[in-house]
Amino acid sequence: MVSYELQMEALVSALPYAEIILSILLIVGIVLQRRGATLGGAFGGDNFASTFYKRRGAEKFLFNATIGIAIFLVLTAIVNFLLSGL
Repeated sequence: MVSYELQMEALVSALPYAEIILSILLIVGIVLQRRGATLGGAFGGDNFASTFYKRRGAEKFLFNATIGIAIFLVLTAIVNFLLSGL
C-alpha cells in the first residue's frame, strides 16, 4: 500500500502539469469563441445590437466548457499553492 506522503508528493508534482494543460485548453476555448470582432469592438466601440443574442448548440457548449475550465484552473492553482508548503 502506498503511503499518504507518497500520494501527496505525486499530487504536488502533477499539479503544475495539470495547470499547463488547463491553461492551454482555456486559451483554445477563448480563441474559438472569437467571431469577427474588430478592435473597436474589443474596447466597447462596436454596435451593441450585434452582441446580444442567445447561444445555441456547440457555441453554448463551448461557452460553458470554457467557464468550467477556468473554474477548474483556479481551483487547481489554489490547491497547488496550499500544498506547495508541505
